Amino acid sequence: MNLKSTFLTLILALLVSVASYAQQGGQFRVLVFSKTAGFRHQSIPNGVLAIKKLGEKHVFSVHTTEDANHFTDENLARYDVIVLMSTTGTIFNEAQKAAFQKFVQSGKGVVGVHSATDTEYEWPWYNQLIGAYFLAHPRNQTLRLQVVDKNHPSTWHLPENFLWTDELYEFRNVNPNIKVLINADETTYEPAKAMGANHPMAWYHEFDGGRVFYTALGHVDAVWEDADFLKHLYGGIWYAAKGKLPK
Repeated sequence: MNLKSTFLTLILALLVSVASYAQQGGQFRVLVFSKTAGFRHQSIPNGVLAIKKLGEKHVFSVHTTEDANHFTDENLARYDVIVLMSTTGTIFNEAQKAAFQKFVQSGKGVVGVHSATDTEYEWPWYNQLIGAYFLAHPRNQTLRLQVVDKNHPSTWHLPENFLWTDELYEFRNVNPNIKVLINADETTYEPAKAMGANHPMAWYHEFDGGRVFYTALGHVDAVWEDADFLKHLYGGIWYAAKGKLPK
């Protein structure tokens, strides 16, 4: 066997090994859940596809569903992270809520995207978990976002200030224990009801034994092709799965 053939054989073996590793779950396993019982964002398919591509790129497995019956102790035990992809409304029954709580309490991770805060308004545990409830939003606009914490994998790559165009959420019932990562500068756009100087747009925290990351970004389709946003989201998923922060 010549040198070229040997090299090609080694490359093929490496690719097979990586593919096998990914099929077994790779670094971790993610469940993307996108059920809606209220407004349905047209960007949901873009978001689901983007996370599948992140899984291929970063070697983690992705399972997607809109069936809340998947929320049982047995099924959820297979995953390390649940991503709530722009969910809305009341999407769980009591048994499914109990399984979700057990999942979090077992030390697993949750990632909320955009309207995950427009979900389960009658469930106080969920309010504390996700970090806030949706209040209002103005028309889509461009604003200045300010990174207030760069000591998190979702913000390592971001500049301190950057322009962003999206549907800009305002919140109520904010959990005072969330750790804010990105703030909205309300002086740079026209808010609906206004939150003032403290207007979080992305945050994380530990809650009830688990880890939670939330980003309010992700409404417009174009966001799901933005490299900085995808790095932001992957950093949140990685944190939720691994719980690793710099010391």
